[in-house]
Amino acid sequence: MIYIFCAPSGSGKSTMVKHLLTMHPDLFELSVSCTTRAPRGEEVHGREYYFISVEEFQKRIENDDFIEFEQVYDGLYYGTLKEEIDRIEAAGRQVLFDVDVKGGLNLKRILGDKATSIFICPPSIEELRRRLEGRGDTSPEMIEKRLAKAEYEMSFQPQFDKVVVNDDLTHAFEQLDAIIEDK
Repeated sequence: MIYIFCAPSGSGKSTMVKHLLTMHPDLFELSVSCTTRAPRGEEVHGREYYFISVEEFQKRIENDDFIEFEQVYDGLYYGTLKEEIDRIEAAGRQVLFDVDVKGGLNLKRILGDKATSIFICPPSIEELRRRLEGRGDTSPEMIEKRLAKAEYEMSFQPQFDKVVVNDDLTHAFEQLDAIIEDK
């Protein structure tokens, strides 16, 4: 089984994925995406992303190496390599995707019943605002942009197989564990 996780920024998607990886280290592995952007901070090639050039990305598109990809801005690409899924499955693990909503819906469309798409939802936009402001690393302007994007992304929630409302972390983990156990 392949699990696709999507959520607005600040909803707890990465926390949910880390929970599964911590609780079941021999069962799951996170798929690493490709990007043409430069590494940020402590990011490491092959851990957070495969950082490649625009030319290499475009060559891999021509070679049909991606299961899905997106050009977010001119010269800025993100994508999922088919070989990444093959690598994880060959190791006997289940694939976890931590992707944006558009990428998640594309993956679900392509993978069909082989994948379960899970939308991590904040309890409300007001709570999401509180979380983003609480981080202390985001400007008020960027918070407003993220909230507007979050409202847009939440409109796609009905297209996902499962929804986990992250109102209480313990309860959200229980909901997620129940989804996994049901498969």
